[in-house]
Amino acid sequence: MSMEQEIREHLINVILPFWEGLIDRENGGYIGYVSQDLERDNNAIKGCILNSRILWFFSQAAETLKDPGLLPYADHAYNMLCRMCDIKNGGVYWSVRCDGTVEDGTKHTYNQAFAIYALSCYARVRPCAGALEKALSLFELIEERCTDDIGYLEAHTADWKPESNEKLSENGVMAEKTMNTLLHVLEAYTELYRVSGDVRVRERLIFILNTLADKIYNPERHRQEVFFDRTYHSLIDLHSFGHDIETSWLADRTLEVLNDPEMTARVRPLLQAMARETYEKAFTDHGFANECECGRIDTTRIWWVQAEALVGFLNMWQKTGETRYKEAVETQWRYIRDVMADKRPGSEWFWSVDESGHPVPGKPIVEPWKCPYHNGRMAFEVIERSRV
Repeated sequence: MSMEQEIREHLINVILPFWEGLIDRENGGYIGYVSQDLERDNNAIKGCILNSRILWFFSQAAETLKDPGLLPYADHAYNMLCRMCDIKNGGVYWSVRCDGTVEDGTKHTYNQAFAIYALSCYARVRPCAGALEKALSLFELIEERCTDDIGYLEAHTADWKPESNEKLSENGVMAEKTMNTLLHVLEAYTELYRVSGDVRVRERLIFILNTLADKIYNPERHRQEVFFDRTYHSLIDLHSFGHDIETSWLADRTLEVLNDPEMTARVRPLLQAMARETYEKAFTDHGFANECECGRIDTTRIWWVQAEALVGFLNMWQKTGETRYKEAVETQWRYIRDVMADKRPGSEWFWSVDESGHPVPGKPIVEPWKCPYHNGRMAFEVIERSRV
């Protein structure tokens, strides 16, 4: 069986059934927590990021696999997302309880972006559901509430007052702006532009790509900086291998959608330089390292990083023709298949494993950040690209 066939079978027989089995028909949405021991918490909070990613996942799965039988799962997530919207102040909350009451009313730009991403994809498979109108409304809200003259602001209270950015800050710093949020606004707007063709969205995509090139990318180190103050001064010496390889193909997708030769000539070399740098520093024949802080490499193998590495190398192989990237894709898939995927019946992928391949203790299989977005998207990308 070819790698493409194996990945398709893995999607159909492992990833999809796991998430289908988490549908919450009593409370709506999907069960929000499964422990490492595969114990479900039916009363766990329902995070909007998780729900948005599930909505995107089932919408894209229905389109990629040409399987309308998956649409009811997307409908179920869409109905839950509508319940997560703040009718009074606009936007989507960070999380709600099982009864639908607000658990965390934070309005984060990252969260609004993932709702746009999901709604845009859902609008392609359910064009009469009103999802595109909701996505455009959130776009307008981000542009009104979450921007300044040089970029995107991040954390706000439920009534849109600025607050500290704990949710997207890590590694001992408190960042006012992050590479991660900017990346996923770019991703969301790319999908929205594909569906809507809205010229305002196109203009903002060009603005974000220029920000990436001028403020985020470090040309001396061939990497993105990660955490910033308000004026884009980097706060820490951190190389996020996972985000760089993810950006290398996600932003390349934006370039393809925009079809702007001048922007492509400016940005694509930076993206390919980032991918090459991660290949040299993070990739091995036993997985892809997480990050490097102040010269110290974290060799933990994290589920989403492994998936993004495979897609990033696949994109590099298709764009450059260099066989080392084709070999990296195949090596990365074998590692995912043999180590990252949890072989226990009724499970999916481990959150993380150490360099020797042992699961890191205490890490859940599902929680507000652990989702079918990265590994599902890996499968979709392989399937779609194999058709070309």
